[in-house]
Parts: sequence; structure tokens; C-alpha cells
Amino acid sequence: MSLRARLAERGLVLPAATRPPPGVVLPFAWVRVFGDRAFVSGHGPVDADGSLAGPFGKVGRDVTPEQAYASARLVALAMLASLERELGDLERITAWGRVFGMVNSAPGFNRQPAVINGFSDLILDVFGAERGQHARSAVGMAELPFDIPVEIEAEVFVR
Repeated sequence: MSLRARLAERGLVLPAATRPPPGVVLPFAWVRVFGDRAFVSGHGPVDADGSLAGPFGKVGRDVTPEQAYASARLVALAMLASLERELGDLERITAWGRVFGMVNSAPGFNRQPAVINGFSDLILDVFGAERGQHARSAVGMAELPFDIPVEIEAEVFVR
């Protein structure tokens, strides 16, 4: 079954390109392909129209771990959309290499891995265990851009 069919079967829709807040310029590529690798810039959660998706704030204070898990799933969809725009077809992804998950953490919050599982669970579900398996870090940050609860970057192998 194709990746697009798996997404559709699960009711998942890839969002439009990320739209930064008014007046913000992001002078970098969302995806940089070099050889057999695609380096994916940090993505935040976005709604279907590409605008930043709430809730906003620190996980463990303003955002529950469950809400942050859902935000991490939205990040996965945003990242897949960026990869599809750059590669032309998600089927070009042969394997996920590494994922670096950052959580906008309130003091004392230490469940970052459970939050980033929202991303990993979606990738593993859509790509399967062999292609979707990845090395991963999940860390807490004092702040993230635009007060988003989760930001994730990745590296994938492509053909």
C-alpha cells in the first residue's frame, strides 16, 4: 500500500506549506536534499492551511502532555508535507535516520519522550517498522519560537 493510501486510510491530511507569522522571514530551506539524504529543518505544529496550530505555551503548565502529543503528530504531518513538496513523492523516502524533538518545557516537566512519541508513533504507523524506525532524541527547551509546544527536525534517506 502506498504511503498516500496509508495516510488516507487513517484519515490523515497533509497541510499546506507552513506560513510563518506576519513579518517573519525564514531564510532557509524546509528540506535540503544532498546525495541520498534529506535534512529537514525544525517544524512546528500547523493547521491544514499551514498556519501555526495551538495550543501554545509550555508543556506541563499551559499545555497538557496529551495536547503536546497531538501537536507532535501535527508536526509529523507538516514534515511529511514539506518532504513531499521537495521530493515530489514520499515513496522516495527509503528510511528515517534520525529525529530530534524539542519540547517547550515548564520547569520540572520531564516527560519529553512521551510528547515526541506523537511524532514517532505516526511515522512508524505510516512507514512501517523497517522504513519508519529512527534514532531519536527528545529534549526540553526553555523556549521555542512563537511559543509553540513542540519543534522537531529530522534526517531521512532518499532514492
